[in-house]
Amino acid sequence: FKENRKDDIWLVDFYAPWCGHCKKLEPVWNEVGIEMKNMGSPVKVGKMDATSFSSIASEFGVRGYPTIKLLKGDLAYNYRGPRTKDDIIEFANRVAGPLIRPLPSQHLFEHVQKRHRVLFVYVGGESPLKEKYIEVASELIVYTYFFSASEDVLPEYVTLPELPAVVVFKDGTYFVYDEYEDGDLSSWINRERFQGYLNVDGFTLYELGDTGKLVAIAVIDDKNSSVEHTRLKSIIQEVARDYRDHFHRDFQFGHMDGNDYINSLLMDDVTIPTIVVLNTSNQQYFLPDKHIENTEDMVQFINNILDGTAEAQGGDGLLQRIKRIIYDAKSTIVSVFKSSPLLGCFLFGLPLGVISIMCYGICTADTDGGLDEHEAAKKENGDRELTDEGSEEEQEDEKNGKYTELSDGELKQKDIMEKKKD
Repeated sequence: FKENRKDDIWLVDFYAPWCGHCKKLEPVWNEVGIEMKNMGSPVKVGKMDATSFSSIASEFGVRGYPTIKLLKGDLAYNYRGPRTKDDIIEFANRVAGPLIRPLPSQHLFEHVQKRHRVLFVYVGGESPLKEKYIEVASELIVYTYFFSASEDVLPEYVTLPELPAVVVFKDGTYFVYDEYEDGDLSSWINRERFQGYLNVDGFTLYELGDTGKLVAIAVIDDKNSSVEHTRLKSIIQEVARDYRDHFHRDFQFGHMDGNDYINSLLMDDVTIPTIVVLNTSNQQYFLPDKHIENTEDMVQFINNILDGTAEAQGGDGLLQRIKRIIYDAKSTIVSVFKSSPLLGCFLFGLPLGVISIMCYGICTADTDGGLDEHEAAKKENGDRELTDEGSEEEQEDEKNGKYTELSDGELKQKDIMEKKKD
């Protein structure tokens, strides 16, 4: 494979036998291979045990499992999308094809525009802008398609200030790249590859982090058709549509079904329906300080964020990281007990029981040892008292003042005997 892989285009799943996510992907991967073969795709589908062939996995920069890569010549493209059959096949067909797909006729242009919600088109002849466009396409083709066309192929409503130009078609309209206002072409395409309004999930939110935009989300329950839920969703949609020229460089708009994912991000229980603005680059978030009644309130809230008057919460500071560790640990324990109480009791009860027994044993051993030492000391003191004080008759004689007169020799002998006893 290593010697001959450049002769073909390969879609490879690098896996580990012990990886649970890899096992979950396996039936999907088998379907991908069968369908790609049936459709006559030039892409060959395979999988490799990265633990057995670690040198090849390292060569392709595999750091986690499963890792899906499309290998095309000297290039290796990482797949970062949802692990579904249709999404993986779409990725393979897009990356395996030409970087820039020509659109020679209006009919083909209309057909492609219906298929793609976001469409990037280079218009014009050879130029430095086209070279840059090709360079960006080689980097970002993992996310979107890139096309080229002549000016007469575009719809009649399109007006270009000059040629050559790069145009994005989305949200029922089009926008022309302006180097002075939009900056680097790669950054612009990366920002514009999403529609103005999205149904946001955890994966989409992760992808939006690459755009550098703030994400304004209406957190609602899609199954709840109450006025409040539909009203907040409509407000976000109106702002995304009517104020695009004001906010599109800084904001991405959408709605999220349910608050589970938002709760984990904010480390708090968010009451729905509500509106949250997320800064995915530093984990900060903004909550409105008053109830959002209409579009004007939402526009004011966004302007307060832009001018810095809105209070930012969260972040990636030390205290927030400690809070995140505690929250994740708590969430893990709660989820284990909810899913399997017996397993939770075993996992957390057994270590606590062992530690308790160890502590009890240590404390008991110390206490017994202390008592033994105390008794031994008492006994030694008692023996010492008997030795020092003598017999009961001598003690009685001492009390009554009856001392025996001893000669100097006898006193000296007595001292020697006492020293020997000591």
